[in-house]
Amino acid sequence: MKLISGTAHPVLAESIAQELETHLVDVTVTAFPDGETFVKINENIRGEDVFIIQPTCPPTNHNLMELLIMVDAVKRSSAGRITAVIPFFGYARQDRKDQPRVPITAKLVANLLSAAGVNRVLTMDLHAPQIQGFFDIPVDHLYAKPVLINHLRTYLDRKERELTVVSPDVGAVKMARGFAEVLDAELAIVAKHRVSATKVEPMYVIGDVKGRDVFIVDDMTETAGTLCAAAKILKEQGAARIFAGVSHAVIGEMGRKRIEDSEIEQVITTNSTPLPKTKKITSLCIAELLGEAIRRIHHGESVTSLFDIAPEVR
Repeated sequence: MKLISGTAHPVLAESIAQELETHLVDVTVTAFPDGETFVKINENIRGEDVFIIQPTCPPTNHNLMELLIMVDAVKRSSAGRITAVIPFFGYARQDRKDQPRVPITAKLVANLLSAAGVNRVLTMDLHAPQIQGFFDIPVDHLYAKPVLINHLRTYLDRKERELTVVSPDVGAVKMARGFAEVLDAELAIVAKHRVSATKVEPMYVIGDVKGRDVFIVDDMTETAGTLCAAAKILKEQGAARIFAGVSHAVIGEMGRKRIEDSEIEQVITTNSTPLPKTKKITSLCIAELLGEAIRRIHHGESVTSLFDIAPEVR
C-alpha cells in the first residue's frame, strides 16, 4: 500500500503511517501565485493500492479541492486503486433540500470524488449516515464510539454517581441511545430551538439528570452553541458533573471560548481535524482505528469488528 497526505492534517497522516509501519509517499503540494493548487507525486505508484488522507475541514473548499487534485494526480500516475481517507467529511450537513432552491452539497461532493477517480471512501461518523448512499462506490463508515467510551470509562466513578447520557437535540437521539446502551446508563434529551447558525436556546429536559453525572453526545461541534446551551440547562436541572463527547470538533475561537466559560468539565473528542490547545478539550488519537481499517481494506478483510466495544467491568 501507499499512503499520501494532503496538507489538511499531516500530523494524523504521519501517525497512521507509524501505526502501519510504513512511510508517507513523497508529494509536493504547493500553490501558484494566484492561489491555484499544484500537486506532484515524487515516487512511482504505478499499480499500487493508494490511500489519500485528507479531512475536508476548514478551510473546507481549499482542502476539498486539494484532495480532488491529488486524486487526479494519483490516477494519472496509474495507481491500481485509490481510496480517499476522509476522517471528517465536510458539507455533510447539506444532505437534503430543507428550503426552496438550495443545493444538496453532500451529493455534489460525492459526485466530484467519484468523477475525480476515487474508487473507495473511508470516513468516520458522517453527520447524516445516509450520505453513504450518495456514492456509487464502496464507503467504509467507521465510528468513534469505541474510542470515546474507552476513554470516558477512565474518567467516571460509576460507584459514586449514576450516569445519564444526554442527546443535546432530537437529531442525536439515536447516537446517544447507542452510548447509553453500552454504558448501561439512562437516556435524556434536551429540546432546543435554534435561533441562528451560532445561537441556540434550550427549552426543557426530558429525563432524569438530578444528582447524576451526564455525558452529552453529538457527532460534531463548531461553535459549541448546542453543547454549552445543553450544559447550562442540565446544570439548572441539578446535574452533577457534565462531560461532552463529540466525534469531530471543528472548533474556532468562538467555540473554544464558549467551552472554557461553560458548565462542561471536559469535552472528549478525536483528532479527526486539527484542534486548538485548550485545557477543557481532550483529543483522542484515531490513528490506530484508521490504520487498522486501511490495513483491512488493503488485504480485503472485514472492518466490522472495529465497531466492537469491550464490556464494562463494574
